[in-house]
Amino acid sequence: MGDKRYIRDALHGDIILPDHVRRIVDTRTFQRLRYIQQLATCHYAFPSATHSRFSHSLGVFHLATRIIEDLRERFPGKISDEDARLVPIAALLHDIGHPPFSHMFETPDVFANFAGHEEWGRRMLVDEECDISGVLRDLLGDGVERLLAIMSGDGVEPYLHEIVSSQLDVDRFDYLLRDQLVTGTDVGGFDLERLLRAINISDDDHLVVSVYSISAVEAYLVTRWHMYQLVYFHKLNMLTSVYYVRALKRARELHESGDLPLSLKMRDMLSNRNLSPYRYSQLTDSFVIADVFQWSDHGDPILSDYATKLSSRDGFHKRLRVELTFENVVQVLGPLEDLLQSSGYNPEHDLIHAPLRKEGYLPYQEGIHLDDGRDIMEASALIESISTEFARSMIFVPLEIRDQCEKLVRSIIE
Repeated sequence: MGDKRYIRDALHGDIILPDHVRRIVDTRTFQRLRYIQQLATCHYAFPSATHSRFSHSLGVFHLATRIIEDLRERFPGKISDEDARLVPIAALLHDIGHPPFSHMFETPDVFANFAGHEEWGRRMLVDEECDISGVLRDLLGDGVERLLAIMSGDGVEPYLHEIVSSQLDVDRFDYLLRDQLVTGTDVGGFDLERLLRAINISDDDHLVVSVYSISAVEAYLVTRWHMYQLVYFHKLNMLTSVYYVRALKRARELHESGDLPLSLKMRDMLSNRNLSPYRYSQLTDSFVIADVFQWSDHGDPILSDYATKLSSRDGFHKRLRVELTFENVVQVLGPLEDLLQSSGYNPEHDLIHAPLRKEGYLPYQEGIHLDDGRDIMEASALIESISTEFARSMIFVPLEIRDQCEKLVRSIIE
């Protein structure tokens, strides 16, 4: 098999890459993940949160390798040599299809040729133009089909896919601990070692958790809940995401009306309705940042305003300090538009609504099951209490008018 490569990781210590994995990692297609930030614009709120999808993917590979080795020891004969080789590779490649700025740009508002990151990943892994597809064919032969099946969950034993993608998968283990580490958010964390040991394979081939390890799963789900509240749904993260997406939408409008020349990569993202997997695999955060910062000097006031805010971190809209339900938002948006209009602002650009919805632990979505057959929510009042969806609705307005807006909103909802 050849030499191993040792990579020192801030979270896991040494990560060992066997030679066949090293060959996958050293492709242009995979190395691109070095230049896609894991947390998009979170660094506006947490300056050290500049880690990449690359380090995260290596961490997920490491955890998948560990869990496979552990399960093979405890369930002899259950996992074949081929699957033991393929599952960690599937984990390594789970994020290969992410666009620049990860989930933030996963929208038809940005991509003229829109598809989700799983679909782009599948296309890149089988497209002959992408160097990774040739390496995979060389290493795995017909096993590439099995690899794709493990990644999608189609036609394989459920536990193989659930290691990579489920409510209790190695992807979540890594990003929760890694994101907590780099943001400096101290939410207690969870015992990864105990959680890995607690995972078993049920008689019907699903991953289940030992009834003696409920507290370990509780800590994991509580950590996830806190990270959404404090990091992923941070107001600056949400606001800067809106700025970026709006800037790119405006750039497309200006480009298609002949008022803004775009770089080749920006044209590929915003206007190429026949974008190929190879051209997609050339897209990273860096060209977006360079182009957006340059637009600060453009003559269009809307585009330059968003670009200037992002490049200077000044003049940001301010969040209304009123707790709003989604029903409240429906009530107040119209009156707020009228207030901004009468005060000389453009509601289309100066009234920003950032609705947030993220499912919490939901048992009917392939939940987490105990080895006695129960869903874990049946055995834990704590998990039941945090099982509702994360929902938050933020409205941002210019600072100069925030007090008036808050007064208006309170008068309506009270």
